[in-house]
Amino acid sequence: MKYNSNFKYDLKVGQVAEQELGEMLENKTIEVKRDLMAKVTGNLFIEFESRGKPSGIDKSEADYWCFALETVFILISSENLKALVEPLKGTDREKRGGDNNTSVGVLLKLTDLIQHSK
Repeated sequence: MKYNSNFKYDLKVGQVAEQELGEMLENKTIEVKRDLMAKVTGNLFIEFESRGKPSGIDKSEADYWCFALETVFILISSENLKALVEPLKGTDREKRGGDNNTSVGVLLKLTDLIQHSK
């Protein structure tokens, strides 16, 4: 992209992106998750089972998931998130967690999430 110092041009470019985001999220549902350890570990815990039953990403009806990491928000479609989680099940990335370790999920690297949320 060529450098441009014209405010009016930059404003129009920003407004187009705002409109695209608004249209993308219009009439959609978003599940928001805050992971306080992600900054330390570099991973997100994506739950898919709790107490022997499907939960989390495997039960969610949301169109998008949003991960709140302090002041950064990462938005990904549920479909894309499921595609990232599924191959990690049954690997060394699958872990127990949650209250009394009654949940099962995978540790998803933040870098993988960011690469696939484009």
